Amino acid sequence: METYKTQLIATIIALVVFLIIRMIIRVLVIKLGKSNGINMARIGLINRYTTVVLFFLFVLVESFIFRINTSDIALVFSSVFAVIGVALFATWSILSNVTSGVIMFFSFPYKVGDKIAIHDKDFPVEAIIEDIRAFQLHLRLDNGDLVTYPNNLMLQKAVTLLQKNAIEDDHRID
Repeated sequence: METYKTQLIATIIALVVFLIIRMIIRVLVIKLGKSNGINMARIGLINRYTTVVLFFLFVLVESFIFRINTSDIALVFSSVFAVIGVALFATWSILSNVTSGVIMFFSFPYKVGDKIAIHDKDFPVEAIIEDIRAFQLHLRLDNGDLVTYPNNLMLQKAVTLLQKNAIEDDHRID
C-alpha cells in the first residue's frame, strides 16, 4: 500500500478533477440544449457521449499516473482499435448516424414540431419532425404515416423549413 501511496493520491485528485469537468460539461450541455429548445432525451444522450469520452481520457491519465509502459499502452489501444475498426467498418452507418446526431445537437436549425421538406430526388419528404433520436429522425407525414429518416442523410440533403411549430394535436402520439 505504501508503494502506491503517491499514485493513489494522484488517482483521487484526477478522479475529482474529471468529476468536476463532467459536472461542468453536463450543466453546459443542459443549458445549451434548453436554450435551443432541445428535448431532454437528446440532452441526456449527448451527456452520455461526453461521459464516455471523459472516461477514456481518465483511463489514459491513470495509465500515466501508474507509469504503465507506453509500448504496452500502444499495444492495447492498437488491438482495441483494430477490433473496433473491424466492427465499425461492418456497421459504419451506425457510427455515421451517431456522429450526425451529435452534430445535429449542436447545430441543427430545426426542432421537434417543425414542418420541413427534404429535397431528395428519389424520395422527397414533407413532414413534421416528431422526434430526433441518436440514429434517426421520426417524421410524421400529412397522411399520418411515420417515416424514420437517418441522421446522416439529414446532413447530406437540402432541407427547407416550411413552418415552425407545425405540430397539431391530431399528429401527436400519447
